[in-house]
Amino acid sequence: MSTDTSRPPIDANAGFPEVSFGKSADGLMVALVGDTAFAMVPCRDLRYFLATGWRLRRPMEAWRRDDFYGNSGDIADEDAFRARIAEKAENQRELRGLGRQDVRSTANTPWGPSQGATIYAEGVVAHSTAGHGGFLLSGERNRKVHPLLRVRGGAYEEDADWAIVAFTFPHLFTSFERRCAERTIKDSYPDAWEAITGTVLEPGESRKKDERAFLEKHAADWIVVSAITSEHEKGFVECVATPGGRRGEGTEERRFLVPAGEYNIGRFGFVIDPERHRVYGGPSSFIGWQRRTSP
Repeated sequence: MSTDTSRPPIDANAGFPEVSFGKSADGLMVALVGDTAFAMVPCRDLRYFLATGWRLRRPMEAWRRDDFYGNSGDIADEDAFRARIAEKAENQRELRGLGRQDVRSTANTPWGPSQGATIYAEGVVAHSTAGHGGFLLSGERNRKVHPLLRVRGGAYEEDADWAIVAFTFPHLFTSFERRCAERTIKDSYPDAWEAITGTVLEPGESRKKDERAFLEKHAADWIVVSAITSEHEKGFVECVATPGGRRGEGTEERRFLVPAGEYNIGRFGFVIDPERHRVYGGPSSFIGWQRRTSP
């Protein structure tokens, strides 16, 4: 194993997991945290993303890009990479002390038959299924969830509702997991967060709250709901837009042409500027519009 000694260890007293840094055979900045390998992989705009590998038995200097898979999020630079690795190490250390139990399970869940479960504590069990998963809480545990966040029946899916479980039982989760849970609740359940904590979320602190403000601001504007590179008007993106970005039967739709270099969907949608983006009634690159004659 090649260990980078140019900087001090992340936590010299931790003992577990061992953390090492180095360079791969193809020049990537890499790290090893226990059995998990990480690589800082370049992508567009001079940024990088964090890729993961598992139980790579060769020395670091023999690792290659093909040993890594997935995308664990963007990172800006080497300092950000090292900070993320420190976070991973902290998380593994805390996980070791929580004593979670992985067990075989054939329980029926709202997401399908369980293919395995992790017991966090009595009455707090996370299930994995073929397509999804989440936490099942016992009735006693579920009564401890704040009424504004409580899910009837105690089934908390893994995409966002898991954060409610972590928020309610923080001692069962690592510091990293608790930070992620707080972020998720602010993003997904801002009204409940504000009511429970008494803290008003400012712009930029909640995705759902920011989206709500965006849609209120542009309720009368044309917002793109579908876009495709035009095959008929070179250098343009053909856009289908509706008032306020609304969808559904009876919603008025119009087509516009937007210069390709200008089209950037942003966080919540691209807003048409009628002074600059002309209504388009020509041949369409959308299959569903090819026989229509109106814009």
